[in-house]
Amino acid sequence: MAEILRKYMDCHHIAVAQDILFPNNRGGKLTRAGVQYIIDKNVFLAKKRSPGMFRRKITNHSFRHSKAMHLLEAGVNLVYIRDFLGHTSVVTTEVYAKTNPEIKRKLLTENSMSGTASECYSAQDRNDLLDWLKNTM
Repeated sequence: MAEILRKYMDCHHIAVAQDILFPNNRGGKLTRAGVQYIIDKNVFLAKKRSPGMFRRKITNHSFRHSKAMHLLEAGVNLVYIRDFLGHTSVVTTEVYAKTNPEIKRKLLTENSMSGTASECYSAQDRNDLLDWLKNTM
């Protein structure tokens, strides 16, 4: 990635840290709305080629969310993900862990006993498991 950025900077004559890396069409800073415009334009073009693509709206936040989920699935600590995303509290970042079905599956696999689905559980066992899932996930 660093090499790609170096080539981009050389090509666009970006030499100092104060230069704008990705300028808008007027040479100013690219705003959130500008990024969304670029996303919308490219999603529109992709949908023209393949109408079934992108059933949901793709936003700036979609990329943040995807990156956070990929980091989480790779086993990166929530504290590092919090810092990467710029959250002030790890509680905000925990939302990703709670919504990730792969993480839930992994936790269940790691924390389950070697039981089978055909075994019967008491009402108390069921309630204990549901309480644990609510508080852990």
